[in-house]
Amino acid sequence: MSKQRNQPRKKKWFQRKRIWIPLLFIALLFLGNSSYLAKEPEGEPFLLAHRGMAQTFHMENITNGTCTAERIYPPEHPHLENTIPSMQAAFDAGADVVELDVQWTKDNRFAVFHDWTLDCRTNGTGVTRDYTLAELQQLDIGYHYTADEGKTFPFRGKGIGMMPSLDDVLQTFPNHSLLIHIKSNDPLEGKALADVLATLPAKRLAQLSVYGGDEPIETLKQQLPQLRVMSIATMKSCLIPYIAAGWSGYVPQACAHTQLHIPDQIAPWLWGWPNRFMARMEAKDTRVILVAGSGEVSQGFDVPNDLKRVPESFTGGIWTNRIDLIGPAFHENVEK
Repeated sequence: MSKQRNQPRKKKWFQRKRIWIPLLFIALLFLGNSSYLAKEPEGEPFLLAHRGMAQTFHMENITNGTCTAERIYPPEHPHLENTIPSMQAAFDAGADVVELDVQWTKDNRFAVFHDWTLDCRTNGTGVTRDYTLAELQQLDIGYHYTADEGKTFPFRGKGIGMMPSLDDVLQTFPNHSLLIHIKSNDPLEGKALADVLATLPAKRLAQLSVYGGDEPIETLKQQLPQLRVMSIATMKSCLIPYIAAGWSGYVPQACAHTQLHIPDQIAPWLWGWPNRFMARMEAKDTRVILVAGSGEVSQGFDVPNDLKRVPESFTGGIWTNRIDLIGPAFHENVEK
């Protein structure tokens, strides 16, 4: 009889065990990845100015083939993207890092210019790499910018000779941090850029990072392993294993000494966001840049109110297309 009486009790105990063990695991999982009990990272976030101080444009129905120069907002400042004056203005406005685009030229130089063709922005035509650097520097890079569907062109005639080379930028800003964007997927561009950057001292190289297509970035990484780089492939090799096993605190070796661009709509789904995630990445010498939206286009934190979406404990980079607005607002908040 006693055995029969104990059987229901054992059954209930096993049923409770099946419930409490998963609940305990979930609780430990939450505590191990919660920022509430984690120490806040030390340091302040930094500002990354996309293309320097640039003219912005509306994003509706934008595609990779959209000519953004033909849809700019009415200009609020006199600068054109990817020029020396725009970069200087960005640093003056509070940028810690300036992002710039490079295109390979016919004479194996790097011009600082966004598009792989010339027709959208300049008074030239054809493919950028079919021209020498000297030929490109004779163009008017502000020729086709318009805010009223072609009725007026506020920068026409003002962009002649304004396209710098990468060498010009490195010489002009020898002590500033730069993020260089290779706009192609040509591995030869990765080799060419590695040859340029290999001449720089280690201290200067530590102030630079490069992102772009998978193939040039892989080539660059092989030749200059000490350089911080990023591509879609490097992002996946870090984040996919982290999403799978990061709940345990595991950080893949692929994350080490790299750069991650994390959309703020996706960031909260990463294990340990923000405090534990940032601490884990900093331990791997990984730089985290927070971009706006879902990551589909180059959205940034572009009006002061956007800064409210940045966690107070975040210590990575904040991507902005409007450093002229965000820089003063950000530094005012820091001083408070």
